[in-house]
Amino acid sequence: MALFNPTRDQVRQFFFDTWAKFNANQTLTDLEAIALQIIHMHPEYHGVLDAPERYIEQAYFPEMGETNPFLHMSLHISVLEQVAINQPIGIAPAYQALKLKHGNESDAQHDLMDCLAETIWQAQRDSAPPNSEAYVACLQAKVS
Repeated sequence: MALFNPTRDQVRQFFFDTWAKFNANQTLTDLEAIALQIIHMHPEYHGVLDAPERYIEQAYFPEMGETNPFLHMSLHISVLEQVAINQPIGIAPAYQALKLKHGNESDAQHDLMDCLAETIWQAQRDSAPPNSEAYVACLQAKVS
């Protein structure tokens, strides 16, 4: 998988391969181990991951209420990478506070993902770079 700019199919194949390696009791890379934790948080995606030939090309339409499981799991990885390096500054303590608030990692990560999605949407709407201050403010509001 290309490190910084994978294609849609490469991202999907990464999740398919991670699930297949787990099911075959094969050793996972560190990134695959993180992906597997996310996969375990979402048993509703296991059927998708069990059928790569069916879902590798699947289109998802949010306007029709469809969630793209690959995008969703990729966003989990993105926010966990941000937390690991505390970038933007303040995300790591906000994540810890959200884990305490919710009592679990999944809901805390979903809060981070909501704020990330809002920040990206605002940047696209305004044709501007993402506003890290607004992102952290969104996180702090979720903690409160």
